[in-house]
Amino acid sequence: MSRGLAEFLSLEDDVVRAVSGAGGRNLALIEDAFHVLVETPGGGLALKGDASARRGAKHAIETLSERLASGLTIAQTDVRLAIEHARTGGTAAVHGARRGAVAAKTAAQAAYLDALANHDLVFGLGPAGTGKTFLAVAHGAALLRAGEIERLVVTRPAVEAGERLGFLPGDLNEKVDPYMAPVWEAMINILGADALRRRRERGEIEVAPIAFMRGRTLAHAFVIVDEAQNTSRLQMKMVLTRLGEGSRMAVTGDPSQVDLINPGDSGLAHAVSILEGVEGVAVTRLTVADIVRHPLVGRIVKAYDADSARRTR
Repeated sequence: MSRGLAEFLSLEDDVVRAVSGAGGRNLALIEDAFHVLVETPGGGLALKGDASARRGAKHAIETLSERLASGLTIAQTDVRLAIEHARTGGTAAVHGARRGAVAAKTAAQAAYLDALANHDLVFGLGPAGTGKTFLAVAHGAALLRAGEIERLVVTRPAVEAGERLGFLPGDLNEKVDPYMAPVWEAMINILGADALRRRRERGEIEVAPIAFMRGRTLAHAFVIVDEAQNTSRLQMKMVLTRLGEGSRMAVTGDPSQVDLINPGDSGLAHAVSILEGVEGVAVTRLTVADIVRHPLVGRIVKAYDADSARRTR
């Protein structure tokens, strides 16, 4: 690295602190990735290195600064993704929701958000941690806050309970909530606990198992079918045909993780195979590269995929 070549980025002190991270850990990641030296002389950041290295580091830092400007925080995962964007020339799309915005952290996630905004039925396929459910909830919450829909409806197959929900203690919400925990976590993150409670009490947000969708017409709603790989073909057809006037739907799932006794009965892969290319339908496929949880999650998924491939040979 040539330390004689330098470039100064003028940034507010609070932005410098957030970009730097605790103990300067974020800047250390950027330095290692682009072989630059990043200093904090006050009033901004000084980048030292060759032109190409400085350009990459600057791109990553600007991506993080834009994230802060959108009201979002910076975690080390975001730093790694900003570095990836700088290397590939990609950008991070931002999607409106609660308290600022929800950002698409990969190009595939940005394409997914674009599909949600422009199609009536969107299939979001991919492994755990790719944000397919979280981004669908964010999109639905944004539509609800903007008054573009009257209800946000989330349904999910309760595979572990089979068709025995009626034998579980409590009312419908108490029966279903254990299966909807990931969805509630996403809604709390996006809307906040108080707003979620109020909207749920007013009937603006509804959750129910697939079985309770039968016979209904969902008008002026955004419907999310989560864990759809665990629906049967008949269940999938039934829930897809619940759409009424002014409604849209997102169907999310991982076709490789079917928990049904006979995986071939899964309605998700079947629906995608016959509906992809139909007007008004979009299919977005997320991959291990789009996993935005702990970096180890991506490596775990890859290891399991490799093991599965070996077993099927």
